Amino acid sequence: MAFLSDTTISFRREIGPTLRSWYYIVFGLVQPLLYLALFVPLLGSVPGPDGASPLQWFVPGMVVMLVLFTTVSCGWALTEELMSGSFERFLATPMSRPAIMVGRALKELMPLLVQALILIVVAVPFGLALHPLQMLLGLGLLMLFGVGVASLSYALAIASKHDGSLFYLVSHSVSLPLMLLGGVLLPMTNAPGWLYTLSRFNPLTYLVEAERALFAGNFADLSVLYGALVAVIVAAVGLAVGVSQIRKASL
Repeated sequence: MAFLSDTTISFRREIGPTLRSWYYIVFGLVQPLLYLALFVPLLGSVPGPDGASPLQWFVPGMVVMLVLFTTVSCGWALTEELMSGSFERFLATPMSRPAIMVGRALKELMPLLVQALILIVVAVPFGLALHPLQMLLGLGLLMLFGVGVASLSYALAIASKHDGSLFYLVSHSVSLPLMLLGGVLLPMTNAPGWLYTLSRFNPLTYLVEAERALFAGNFADLSVLYGALVAVIVAAVGLAVGVSQIRKASL
């Protein structure tokens, strides 16, 4: 119960400024909506599962991209708190360190969840078939994955607090290859053999495939199991690394 209470406190502390700056959530939708408007018309020759609309595989890729890029870069806000000293004062409290990580990560993920739901609703009139339970499970897996990635981003921010350019260099160098090799924009099944083989070493690939299976309404697809395992592992590793860095910052 203490963990849940501390997570709520951390979340409420972080979400306040976000709610007061709601327009950031709105502008965060611009990029995926532009992809829908300008990229999807080019996909007429690439049908979705069982001949369905291309949106059936393109939209989950966009949602994964939203989560990946937002959580990878969310540590930048923490670097500002570290430089001002406000985060160290927060660490002086007896709050659970994992709860601090999860609360901060949820602050990043709640607006993303709203954006993802809006994106899905907007895509429905253009051919996206709704599978509500499967889609909710897919969004849940993404939230779990996002907690792990956000925690890793915070850990990087703490480790590079004296060099903000290092944070950007590492985060961008990691996120772009992950996205391109994860098949976010196009399924990797259409890639050349060497590129497809390379994508098998990218954990994001398995999450993207799980999301596409769930958005197509397939609970029982084996890719869902692989995607769930990736989400759990990333969340566990991210929290472990993030908590370790927070404890070092507390010393």
